[in-house]
Amino acid sequence: MSDISKFDWASELPSAVTITNKDGIIVYMNNKSVDTFANDGGSGLIGQNLYDCHNEHSNHIIQNITDSKLPNIYTIEKKGIKKLIYQSPYFSDGVFAGLVEISIVLPEDMQHFNRDK
Repeated sequence: MSDISKFDWASELPSAVTITNKDGIIVYMNNKSVDTFANDGGSGLIGQNLYDCHNEHSNHIIQNITDSKLPNIYTIEKKGIKKLIYQSPYFSDGVFAGLVEISIVLPEDMQHFNRDK
């Protein structure tokens, strides 16, 4: 996907959005992603290979997402902040186009609704 303007909706989203192409090259980071990864290079990471930014364990997970074409979803807590991490392949005209990661800060008092009741 070469038209980065397609991702403009995400530029000011208060969650970090990072997108790679099919070769693992980071092609987009929204403002929150740039801020989140400021100590690692911020916007300077655009154009870098995702695999160069991670350890062997993480690279194995990235490769699994790429191979299986299935998302990897989990929560983390770092520096007292809990986040939902959603990592998924994305497709263009049915063809694998790359990966997207969305990192959403979860409020401590987040509501939960059971719609089955």
